[in-house]
Amino acid sequence: MNLKTIVRKECCFLLQESRKTEVLIEMMERIHAEGLVEDLDTLKKEIFYREQLMSTGIGMGIGIPHVRFRGVTDPIVAVGVRKEGIHDYDSIDQIPVGIVIMILVGEDQHKEHIRLLSQIMGRLKSTEMRENILEAVSGEALYDLLMGDSDD
Repeated sequence: MNLKTIVRKECCFLLQESRKTEVLIEMMERIHAEGLVEDLDTLKKEIFYREQLMSTGIGMGIGIPHVRFRGVTDPIVAVGVRKEGIHDYDSIDQIPVGIVIMILVGEDQHKEHIRLLSQIMGRLKSTEMRENILEAVSGEALYDLLMGDSDD
């Protein structure tokens, strides 16, 4: 699984919203606008249901909202960054979330889901990488930082 074939530049962007609910909607609307998901209303229901079960704020300023979603054949990843952080994200370490990575996979793509999470977290484990991502001045710069020169 190659992140460069899954993550699209058009789905890497600087977030305009500052509150968790609005950020998640902003990201879902971007995915929808790119034609990657047709049923935006159902996607919203699924993402918000997942957030009700447990916040996807995993710590270190990272949120990874994710669902297995009917109609998705190839994994979809959107990356949003807000340097100032999202203070109401309810992260497990209570640190405001500045990097949000939304992952959608098909209902039967459990292995792909786990691989994506692993690859993305491998890229974000470095404090320096997270700091650099938060300093990105554009979606393209964000994409370039996240993808680096790796082929995974």
